[in-house]
Amino acid sequence: MEALIQYVTYALMAVGVLAFLVSMITQVLKELPKVKEIQTSAIALAVSMILCPLAVIIVCQYFRIVIVWYYVFASFIAAFIVYLVATGGWERVTEMWNRTKYNRK
Repeated sequence: MEALIQYVTYALMAVGVLAFLVSMITQVLKELPKVKEIQTSAIALAVSMILCPLAVIIVCQYFRIVIVWYYVFASFIAAFIVYLVATGGWERVTEMWNRTKYNRK
């Protein structure tokens, strides 16, 4: 159980760091002349789809882990989560949590 909590903490930390990076890169890219016409959400999604698999490959190389296909596939799924968090997803997540009636007042 302790190891599970540790891995969940690492995953949440990684999502937070990646969401911060996606937000920062998106803000820089938005200011480029040719990119101003593109919606910010589309830019954030593209950055997330590039950054997450790249982060998985870098981490696997750093820790000398063999890269298998489902790591890359999972990174694309995680990219959507990172995209949602980077574009204001925490409000959506808390709204869903509050609708489930698990909040205690």
